[in-house]
Amino acid sequence: MVKNIVVFECENGYLYRHHTLKIMGTAVIKRLINVDEYYKMVEVGILKPDDRLELINGEIFKKSPIGYKHAAIVDRLARILNNQFQNKAVTRVQNPVRFDLNNEPEPDISILKYQANDYISGYPIPEEVLAIIEVAGSSIKFDKEVKAPLYALHSIPEYWIIDLESNRIEVLSNPNDGTYTNIQTYMPGDEVILMGHKLTVNELLILE
Repeated sequence: MVKNIVVFECENGYLYRHHTLKIMGTAVIKRLINVDEYYKMVEVGILKPDDRLELINGEIFKKSPIGYKHAAIVDRLARILNNQFQNKAVTRVQNPVRFDLNNEPEPDISILKYQANDYISGYPIPEEVLAIIEVAGSSIKFDKEVKAPLYALHSIPEYWIIDLESNRIEVLSNPNDGTYTNIQTYMPGDEVILMGHKLTVNELLILE
């Protein structure tokens, strides 16, 4: 019997496309893991606590190394957003968001509904996320083709992709059934609005 098998390929540790193979015999079934198993793997030493990993759609992905430009932009974003949203929202840097049993991404920046205790009782869930920002270099395909549908499916209101190669910011909003229905692109010299606050592309990309 001929079976169709979906094959996923990776680039720089990130899933970026799939294709289908036809093989003879019994289909191979992929075994996905949940968040409890994910943390158990850390507990028993299969995964290291300092590994840069994410659980996406039941699979573990190694995140790309952070370059100096990526790090600088994340630090600047955190500083700007902390100043803008002091006592109005919580800004987190590269920390987990618990989407569901099979998804726990660690966005570069997540802006959360304000809690005075800074979410000491547990990881934030999608309903508590106001916006997510990813700074994308080699991970651009993953951020667009895998994370964007995931964030839209979980109704994250606004998703920014800061494209380091093209020096531009894509703002995705209005999630509907796993798709962002509004996508706007901002270039150097443009102003962009985040939750009512005006920012410039130049200051966010450190171009001034």
